[in-house]
Amino acid sequence: MSARIVVLELSRIEAAHLARLVVQFGELLQDSIGDDGDPAIARLVPAAYDDEEAAREFRRLTEADLLDRRRDDAERVLETLGDSASLPEDLDDPALLEQVHIRLDPLSAQAWLRTLAAIRLVLASRLGIEVAEDHDPDDPHFGIYDWLGYRLDGLVAAVDVD
Repeated sequence: MSARIVVLELSRIEAAHLARLVVQFGELLQDSIGDDGDPAIARLVPAAYDDEEAAREFRRLTEADLLDRRRDDAERVLETLGDSASLPEDLDDPALLEQVHIRLDPLSAQAWLRTLAAIRLVLASRLGIEVAEDHDPDDPHFGIYDWLGYRLDGLVAAVDVD
């Protein structure tokens, strides 16, 4: 039995915006090494224990590895986006809206799922979303957050097909 391939269809401009988000996410992870103060990073590395001291020790022992894996996933997303994320120099070029197809093997699909979910968590932190009621779908500030949710939902459905 061969591995199932998922094909994602994005416009070229969506692919370019996603690539930029993934690059920024990678930069955030790199800049966060040893920084306990960023609530977005804290959401990516949640407390494993109720006891604060045990949670802090567990985080000290596991955070670097977990963030390294998140960086590896982000790199894989960028690799699979490849040339699909390149934009024409003329921003009025209709090629911006052309559809590109991204082929994801099972490992790449999992990296995409983890990366999109992680970026969405970072955005939720930056937007102050703690519970569903904090999200206003009519507020344009939530546009990228919603778009990532849409793409994540579609990818979950594609990967979850029996």
